Amino acid sequence: MRAPLYYLTGDAKILDLIQKGDEEALVILYESNRKPIQSLISKNSGTWDDAEDLLQESLIVLWERVRSGRFEQTAKLSTFLYGTARNLWFGRLRQKARETSREIDPEEHQDHSPSVLDNLVATEETMQVRVALGRIGEQCRKLLLLFYWEELSMEEIATQLGFANAETAKAKKYQCKKALEKALSAIQTK
Repeated sequence: MRAPLYYLTGDAKILDLIQKGDEEALVILYESNRKPIQSLISKNSGTWDDAEDLLQESLIVLWERVRSGRFEQTAKLSTFLYGTARNLWFGRLRQKARETSREIDPEEHQDHSPSVLDNLVATEETMQVRVALGRIGEQCRKLLLLFYWEELSMEEIATQLGFANAETAKAKKYQCKKALEKALSAIQTK
């Protein structure tokens, strides 16, 4: 008899299920992410059906990336799915706006979607932030990622990182943020 597996996080269990091809992972992710994505889409001119479609598309993107080995976990799976659905939805809205503006008067309306240059600048900025995060120390990097990416409260961060209380974590976050700004400034002046 095999000993039961214990996972550090629910995300680790789900990723393991996906790697094994177990579709139970999709059911778990669908149920736990349906409401936030429905809320996002309905607040941005979408319907419940749009939200269902986008959630399914986002799940397919995650499934394919994990199965092909191209998935790099930098945030919670719920954050990845929400971000994917958001990007897909706003891409559709931009496309719909372009089609509508062409029908009305193409010279009267300009396309406000990001240009290739805008995308290059955003990619460069992302790379600079990654390099700067690598320069500020492990504890600061963890603290900032827990706060900004995982959206944990100061109490949760204090517990995870072994700080005395939330106020200590808050003070450390301020110091880490300043260190990140300094590291970014040093990178940008090179």
